[in-house]
Amino acid sequence: MFRGELTSGEYPLDVWERAKRIRLLLLDVDGVLTDGRLYFGPAGETQKVFHVRDGHGIKMAQRGGIEVAFISGRRSDAAYHRAKELGISRFHEGVRDKVAVLEEMRAALGLPLDAVAAVGDDLVDLPLMSRVGLAVAVADAAPEVKAAAHWITTLPGGRGAVREVCDLLLKAQGKWEEIIQPWVV
Repeated sequence: MFRGELTSGEYPLDVWERAKRIRLLLLDVDGVLTDGRLYFGPAGETQKVFHVRDGHGIKMAQRGGIEVAFISGRRSDAAYHRAKELGISRFHEGVRDKVAVLEEMRAALGLPLDAVAAVGDDLVDLPLMSRVGLAVAVADAAPEVKAAAHWITTLPGGRGAVREVCDLLLKAQGKWEEIIQPWVV
């Protein structure tokens, strides 16, 4: 269990400072919220596996005042249902231009680019990641994505990487202790 004052000691100072400003967290789905594998049922339906700790991290981030959005290049009933279950109202699927969606959300929320974080795993995420205040790559991301990231999670996509990002944001913003209070003895 964690006790004591949180500092940037467990994160690079630049990442910590960037994380303090984040008000919008953009998440890719395949390879970030899932492990990137696609399962097809007998009728051709796509099935995906989501990690419960990522979902809990998202809920905690939302309680901490961080808006969370899913942006996916694929269409997926599974991702839609996961977003709905987590209370994600900003769900964008079948997106070819993720930067355009970023700009729409930024305008709607009145946020500067440095108040936006994006988590990606593959080349299609690079244009989005190159524009935001905090670009994060999951541990098993493509080498080019890792090279473009401000920070790389220790866990791979679909295995708790999103939770790591949510924890970082809440800690950097001084909200961690308050958010975890219901579960700390």
